[in-house]
Amino acid sequence: MVEVLITVAGVIAGAAFLLALFRFVKGPRAVDRVIAFDVLTIIAITGMVLVALVEGRVIYLDVALVYALLSFLGVIVIARYLEGAS
Repeated sequence: MVEVLITVAGVIAGAAFLLALFRFVKGPRAVDRVIAFDVLTIIAITGMVLVALVEGRVIYLDVALVYALLSFLGVIVIARYLEGAS
Protein backbone atom coordinates (compact mmCIF):
# COMPACT_ATOMS: atom_id res chain seq x y z
CA MET A 1 0.00 0.00 0.00
CA VAL A 2 2.83 2.39 0.84
CA GLU A 3 4.50 1.72 -2.51
CA VAL A 4 1.29 2.64 -4.32
CA LEU A 5 1.02 5.91 -2.40
CA ILE A 6 4.64 6.78 -3.15
CA THR A 7 4.04 6.06 -6.84
CA VAL A 8 0.91 8.23 -6.86
CA ALA A 9 2.82 11.02 -5.12
CA GLY A 10 5.57 10.74 -7.74
CA VAL A 11 3.07 10.97 -10.60
CA ILE A 12 1.36 13.99 -9.05
CA ALA A 13 4.75 15.65 -8.45
CA GLY A 14 5.72 14.97 -12.07
CA ALA A 15 2.52 16.54 -13.36
CA ALA A 16 3.00 19.54 -11.09
CA PHE A 17 6.58 19.87 -12.31
CA LEU A 18 5.43 20.00 -15.93
CA LEU A 19 2.79 22.62 -15.15
CA ALA A 20 5.26 24.78 -13.23
CA LEU A 21 7.85 24.38 -16.00
CA PHE A 22 5.27 25.60 -18.51
CA ARG A 23 4.63 28.70 -16.38
CA PHE A 24 8.37 29.25 -15.98
CA VAL A 25 8.91 29.21 -19.74
CA LYS A 26 5.74 31.08 -20.74
CA GLY A 27 5.37 33.47 -17.77
CA PRO A 28 4.66 36.93 -19.15
CA ARG A 29 6.36 38.73 -16.25
CA ALA A 30 9.54 38.17 -14.29
CA VAL A 31 7.52 37.74 -11.09
CA ASP A 32 5.65 34.81 -12.64
CA ARG A 33 8.97 33.19 -13.52
CA VAL A 34 10.34 33.68 -10.01
CA ILE A 35 7.27 32.08 -8.45
CA ALA A 36 7.41 29.22 -10.96
CA PHE A 37 11.11 28.75 -10.15
CA ASP A 38 10.29 28.54 -6.45
CA VAL A 39 7.57 25.99 -7.15
CA LEU A 40 9.97 23.96 -9.30
CA THR A 41 12.51 23.83 -6.51
CA ILE A 42 9.87 22.73 -4.01
CA ILE A 43 8.78 19.97 -6.36
CA ALA A 44 12.42 18.93 -6.85
CA ILE A 45 12.79 18.73 -3.07
CA THR A 46 9.66 16.58 -2.98
CA GLY A 47 11.25 14.30 -5.56
CA MET A 48 14.40 14.01 -3.45
CA VAL A 49 12.34 13.05 -0.40
CA LEU A 50 10.43 10.45 -2.41
CA VAL A 51 13.69 8.98 -3.69
CA ALA A 52 15.00 8.88 -0.12
CA LEU A 53 11.89 6.94 0.91
CA VAL A 54 12.16 4.47 -1.94
CA GLU A 55 15.90 3.90 -1.62
CA GLY A 56 15.97 4.02 2.18
CA ARG A 57 18.90 6.46 2.15
CA VAL A 58 18.85 9.20 4.78
CA ILE A 59 21.62 11.20 3.06
CA TYR A 60 19.15 12.30 0.39
CA LEU A 61 17.13 14.06 3.07
CA ASP A 62 20.21 16.07 4.01
CA VAL A 63 20.73 17.00 0.38
CA ALA A 64 17.08 18.05 0.11
CA LEU A 65 17.41 20.22 3.23
CA VAL A 66 20.50 22.01 1.91
CA TYR A 67 18.85 22.49 -1.48
CA ALA A 68 15.77 23.95 0.23
CA LEU A 69 17.87 26.47 2.15
CA LEU A 70 19.81 27.53 -0.94
CA SER A 71 16.61 27.77 -2.96
CA PHE A 72 15.01 29.97 -0.32
CA LEU A 73 18.00 32.31 -0.29
CA GLY A 74 18.07 32.41 -4.09
CA VAL A 75 14.42 33.40 -4.35
CA ILE A 76 14.90 36.10 -1.69
CA VAL A 77 17.85 37.55 -3.61
CA ILE A 78 15.93 37.56 -6.89
CA ALA A 79 12.89 39.14 -5.24
CA ARG A 80 15.05 41.88 -3.73
CA TYR A 81 16.61 42.52 -7.13
CA LEU A 82 13.20 42.75 -8.82
CA GLU A 83 11.96 45.04 -6.06
CA GLY A 84 14.81 47.44 -6.72
CA ALA A 85 14.36 47.23 -10.50
CA SER A 86 10.71 48.34 -10.33
